[in-house]
Amino acid sequence: MTSLDSRRSTGTGDPRLLAAAARSVLACPEGVNLVVDGVDDVLDDLGDPAEGGRGELGMQDLGGVPTFSSPAGTRLVAAATEGRRALMTLESGLGRPGTPDREAVLTLGGRLERRGADRCECCTEERETVVLVVDVVVLTRPRAGGDQVRVPVEHFRSSVHDLNRGYLQRATEHANLAHQDELRRAVATTVDLPLSAVVGVALHGLCPTGVEVQWVGLDGAHTRRLVFARPATTTEELGDALRRELHAGLC
Repeated sequence: MTSLDSRRSTGTGDPRLLAAAARSVLACPEGVNLVVDGVDDVLDDLGDPAEGGRGELGMQDLGGVPTFSSPAGTRLVAAATEGRRALMTLESGLGRPGTPDREAVLTLGGRLERRGADRCECCTEERETVVLVVDVVVLTRPRAGGDQVRVPVEHFRSSVHDLNRGYLQRATEHANLAHQDELRRAVATTVDLPLSAVVGVALHGLCPTGVEVQWVGLDGAHTRRLVFARPATTTEELGDALRRELHAGLC
């Protein structure tokens, strides 16, 4: 895939490539900070009061819309209820630490909106969904001379970029870390091995057309590339194709 640094540093460029780069940072940030007009420290009351800590800002990219889940009654929820303007800064988590892509910074400006409440089934805590309706997108690439590039919002919001590089990286990391038992079970079942004979599994190179499955067994390391029946065009299609091929394509 094209690196963020390979784009032009003149302040202009292909809006589709710029939007793809910006959406990739949004989907895969290393750090997120939010500043809200008229609010001294909007994150100060997100932590557990019993621990006396400042809360972390949890953020999800839902189709190009920065989305937050906050406990009810926080400054963030109040700011969203009032429709205050906000500025969000995201540090890139793309690629490996120390690579040029990690130096990119995405700045998003817009207005906060409250989108409703949900009650957590496990702890009965009520949480509010807050979104940032983005109307300004700026991508900064320090290694390209500190160039700040304005990204057209209409391109940034396009569903064409839903399966961006950052989303694919985060999806791979999540599967490898949070679903190791399921991955081991899928490999063991499809290659007809006892679960105890599959030491570990890792997905690599996930893309809309397929994924590489690497696993370690008692007889050593194995790698197999799975090709999806048809290229995925949405996150839902990608998930369905991945589950289907993990259980059938390894045979």
